[in-house]
Amino acid sequence: MCGIVGAVAQRDVAEILVEGLRRLEYRGYDSAGVAVVDSESNLTRVRRLGKVQELADAVNEQHVAGGTGIAHTRWATHGEPSEANAHPHMSGDIAVVHNGIIENHEELRELLTGRGYVFTSQTDTEVIAHLVEWELRTSASLIEALQKTAKQLEGAYGTVAVDRKDPSRIVVARSGSPIVIGLGVGENFLASDQLALLNVTRRFIYLEEGDIAEITRREVSIFDAEGNAVEREEHESNAEHDAGDKGKYRHFMQKEIFEQPTALISTMEGRLSADSVITNAIGVKAEEILSKVEHVQIIACGTSYNSGMAARYWFESIAGVSCDVEIASEFRYRKFVTRPNSLLVTLSQSGETADTLAALRLAKEKGYMAAMTICNVAGSSLVRESDFAFMTRAGTEIGVASTKAFTTQLAAMLMMVVSIGRLQGRVDQAQETEIVKALHELPTAIEKALAFDKEIEALAPDFADKHHTLFLGRGEYYPIAMEASLKLKEISYIHAEAYAAGELKHGPLALIDADMPVVVVAPNNDLLEKLKSNVEEVRARGGLLYVFADEEAGFEGDENMKIIKMPHVSEIIAPIFYTVPMQLLSYHIALIKGTDVDQPRNLAKAVTVE
Repeated sequence: MCGIVGAVAQRDVAEILVEGLRRLEYRGYDSAGVAVVDSESNLTRVRRLGKVQELADAVNEQHVAGGTGIAHTRWATHGEPSEANAHPHMSGDIAVVHNGIIENHEELRELLTGRGYVFTSQTDTEVIAHLVEWELRTSASLIEALQKTAKQLEGAYGTVAVDRKDPSRIVVARSGSPIVIGLGVGENFLASDQLALLNVTRRFIYLEEGDIAEITRREVSIFDAEGNAVEREEHESNAEHDAGDKGKYRHFMQKEIFEQPTALISTMEGRLSADSVITNAIGVKAEEILSKVEHVQIIACGTSYNSGMAARYWFESIAGVSCDVEIASEFRYRKFVTRPNSLLVTLSQSGETADTLAALRLAKEKGYMAAMTICNVAGSSLVRESDFAFMTRAGTEIGVASTKAFTTQLAAMLMMVVSIGRLQGRVDQAQETEIVKALHELPTAIEKALAFDKEIEALAPDFADKHHTLFLGRGEYYPIAMEASLKLKEISYIHAEAYAAGELKHGPLALIDADMPVVVVAPNNDLLEKLKSNVEEVRARGGLLYVFADEEAGFEGDENMKIIKMPHVSEIIAPIFYTVPMQLLSYHIALIKGTDVDQPRNLAKAVTVE
């Protein structure tokens, strides 16, 4: 969600801080700011509402200089988007930035007001600045003051503080919100995402839950929640330098849609032989754990939830293992019964989704056999805290509306399904060979779907003046319709719903008229004839239909029903295949609507707060 960057160096760091924020723009924000301290203890704070470029221009105009600094992009939770609410916040000589939510901020605000502090913002973050300033009065060091402050905070936070009087160091605390330290030569950095620092270092340390650290030019000291000095493992990053480059594409989302064939190849590389899934390549202990699984509980949010819903059909129909899928924010707050030999599977692009991470921690206390994550970001909290991880290797995804994360998650789960089925004797060699062959063909199939880009673009004007859209699918294509609906909502701001097509007569038919386009996902499978009946129910009521149909499905169009004939693909990979035209449709509609495709209003890429 919000972005944090910090640096302690001998050189001026303002440009490094601003560039780091640029690399985190994809996460979503409404304002940005920096605070830089020079060697003579002069602190300059600059904050601006709007894009990072507004901040960059202001920093250049004011000739901000200094070797120690912190920077932040804010996504409003407490207080409206405004310059006064933008970070960094200050209290005396202390400047603070913060990701997350302080749940007891009202109580702390009242306490601090009683001590004489005057609040200049509506944010929960300002209480941290005042608390650190207060505790520093009776502390031997800034890190001691932060340790005392952290004990008073309830909620999730990644918070960083600097002291004008001591420009040699910055201190940071992590509780529920990710922080990574970047290691340099005679200089060190920190950020909420390693992507922010790839232009200055490839060496990183990930802070763990409860860690508090002090960073100087030459040293990083880390303490756990109990105040004990600890060592954290150093990692070398191989993340892409050019992830922030759109290349020939107009938007990151468009780029990422077209990257899907390559991303799927990466997901499957080293995990498939010519005719089988290499289970040990899924993760450490995968074979041992998957052979014992009797039930799969999938926990996810948003797009990842939709991919879990689609994969549920595979777990039960192919592997013969029961599967439940639940939204993480609901799962973590209800009383549930853990089934015997149940595997918890978390799905997340970022690996830092707050609700999913909280659900994982809760589930660990409830007797699950093991916890597995399917994730795109190595070193993320979900990866570190799960028993084993199946990395999707989709590459950095910057567009807020997830695309390649969805299709690679589906490919990963299909490989997992085959492994469970084979290990438990429910998938024979012939069936495994058939599925693996289809997976090998998947990147080429996606290329064929992408070739419909111009044809789909021609449909987009039909949606330009519409306020509602209905998506229909049956079986495993109902979750694909759900994902299509989510994409359209996210980037075009058109209200959209998805229904299992058989549910039409139970209410949604009342909505059908010429002003509500109905988009149908229509593969040639066992439910085709029933789907055709559902389509006729819409047509008979004057609905405007757009049917993405298998070329062998036998649909014929008319003035109220446009047929987009898609090439036939193997039934097992067809849900992944039909996802792509839905992505393209939403993208082209958003272009016509003139919305911010990569950074839709009110949304953030990584939801690291509850």
